[in-house]
Amino acid sequence: MLYYLFEYLENEYQVPGAGLFQFLTFRAAMAILLSLVIATAYGKRVILFLQRKQIGETIRDLGLAGQKQKAGTPTMGGLIIIMSTLIPVLLFARWLDNIYVILLIVTTIWMGIIGFADDYIKIFKKDKKGLKGRFKVMGQVVLGLGVGATLYFHPEVTMKDSDSTMITEQYTVEPVQGKEIKSTMTTVPFFKNNEFDYSGLISWAGEGLEKYAWMIFIPIVIFIVTAVSNGANLTDGIDGLAGGTSAIIVLTLGIFAWVSGNTIVSEYLNIMYIPRAGELLVFITAFAGALVGFLWYNAYPAQVFMGDTGSLTIGGVIAVIAIIVRKELLIPLLCGVFFAESLSVMAQVGYFKYTKKRLGEGKRIFLMAPLHHHYQKKGYHESKIVTRFWIIGILLAILTFVTLKIR
Repeated sequence: MLYYLFEYLENEYQVPGAGLFQFLTFRAAMAILLSLVIATAYGKRVILFLQRKQIGETIRDLGLAGQKQKAGTPTMGGLIIIMSTLIPVLLFARWLDNIYVILLIVTTIWMGIIGFADDYIKIFKKDKKGLKGRFKVMGQVVLGLGVGATLYFHPEVTMKDSDSTMITEQYTVEPVQGKEIKSTMTTVPFFKNNEFDYSGLISWAGEGLEKYAWMIFIPIVIFIVTAVSNGANLTDGIDGLAGGTSAIIVLTLGIFAWVSGNTIVSEYLNIMYIPRAGELLVFITAFAGALVGFLWYNAYPAQVFMGDTGSLTIGGVIAVIAIIVRKELLIPLLCGVFFAESLSVMAQVGYFKYTKKRLGEGKRIFLMAPLHHHYQKKGYHESKIVTRFWIIGILLAILTFVTLKIR
């Protein structure tokens, strides 16, 4: 809202300094600073409130070291992340007329509600399973459907052809501005001509079928949103793991958003320019600041857990950002920690069922799944596991950056 206020003051009354709010980097810096302040200064008050209301985590006995000591630790700490993100965004972002920022605000609130419902049932209804899986997946599918339909049909969701030059009949060189076009183009890493159009998955079957590309695009968006949000949820198992790895991923996507929304840099790096995507930087910096501020209380030994309120929100936001900046095919690399955690669970369950059916006795690949519990069972301290996963996350982020130039 401050953006629109100062824009009005600048246009109507020429107030000195009001034009500063037009600068994206200034507003992004203000957003991350405010989100850090809210998360650290007010996070403690939220924790004390949760303790007074006896909103504590119920710990299942899995035979892990230090597990029993965590019983009663306040949960639903994802509320800190959501609050610390939305307040700076509403203050500093140009969100009233930017469809991308609106989508991320809706994603944050929607996934926060689903996660809150799950945590509420676990705590107050004393049901350890929480919200039934089908309702959780249904909520993710509805979000994916809404995001996919908006990105496909909304007129302001475009990409821009590269600017070029032309030689006139008088042998003079004149610049030609690239046009904004509707497209389902995305980025394919490690390839020279690294752009792929989803419409190609259906247009081969006949002329004119590309207008039905939404039948391919929307289900893909639904799958990505569901997979990443569940991956973040599975990663949230030990102190600081989900928060730290997510902060690395979000900051990486922030750089992609800034590059994709900048005409000069995107042209230099030969990646697609997405008009109005630069404004995502304000949301992303606020979100990153909220995650880092939350880590102040969630690092070992955790004073608060994010719960599904936080983990589902984090996964949903990451997925939507990646889709908006057309980098969703980088998710298996950038979100490699989430991917490995999800894969370990699927492999464990699948192999157990297969061996039980085939041999009469179920066998396991890992000592325990998700993957971080496997290393706990092997005797590694959880702070060491978290630090090493963070290091892996940083390496994966660097490899993701490298894809900009290696083709």
